[in-house]
Amino acid sequence: MDLPHHGYRATKPRARAAPPTADSVLFEDTSSAASAMPSQGFYTQAYDMGEPSNNMQGGAGVNNLFTDPVANAAMMYGSSLANHGKDMVNKEISRFMSMNKLKYFFAVDSRYVLKKLIILMFPYTHQDWEVRYHRDTPLTPRQDVNAPDLYIPTMAFITYILLAGMALGIQKRFSPEVLGLCASTALVWIIIEVLVMLLSLYLLTVHSDLSTFDLIAYSGYKYVGMIFTVLCGLLFGSDGYFVALVWSSCALMFFIVRSLKMKILPSISSDTMGTGSSAKPHLRLYITVATAVFQPIIIYWLTSHLVR
Repeated sequence: MDLPHHGYRATKPRARAAPPTADSVLFEDTSSAASAMPSQGFYTQAYDMGEPSNNMQGGAGVNNLFTDPVANAAMMYGSSLANHGKDMVNKEISRFMSMNKLKYFFAVDSRYVLKKLIILMFPYTHQDWEVRYHRDTPLTPRQDVNAPDLYIPTMAFITYILLAGMALGIQKRFSPEVLGLCASTALVWIIIEVLVMLLSLYLLTVHSDLSTFDLIAYSGYKYVGMIFTVLCGLLFGSDGYFVALVWSSCALMFFIVRSLKMKILPSISSDTMGTGSSAKPHLRLYITVATAVFQPIIIYWLTSHLVR
């Protein structure tokens, strides 16, 4: 279409420019892409870094702990302290209780037990009271009937507790508290008796072959007489109880004197050879007799309440 000319130069109409293409753009707007790409890479990197941290704690941390020389030295030092403490505890226990010595006192058989029970109840017929040795070592109880043991006292103590429970049940006075009191009282009396004997021997400086286990054995033989006394009391009443009490007390006193005579009194001859030791043999004799006389008192104290 032709336009009218009004003094102006005719111009040709301009065509609208096409939208810019990727090749023709001088400056590319990368703000949105730049913000998206680094953020995605950051989170991916953070996610990937999370797993190695856990693995490092579970695997590499433990490996570093064992490969660390300071940690190894600390562990070795702690182990040595534990072993040293264990050795000290075993050493202290062995001072007061040796397992080999304890096994010696339980080396018995049925033949020994039968002979020992006969000697305890009828000691007047026994002639040889000397303890036999082999190369300065006493023979075991199964080889020597005069050797003290802990089997008979232990079994007699348990039998006494059971018999006491039966006696209390017959009299309708049984209760766990009373039976526990009976057992604890019997055990405490033995402990007191052994401690008094050890203290007396220590104060008088008596050098004898008596050990703590020997004293426990000789003190525990009284339970055999206590069982016999309680049984006679349950079967024959109070008269049978007192007859059995007198018999078992006399038999036990005779047994204690003849047994301790071979342990304590033989050293009298060596003391009398020195000067200023004339009183010690008499005191040792008094200790032996006092130990024997004290047995009937304990027997009566621990059995009188069981028979009515």
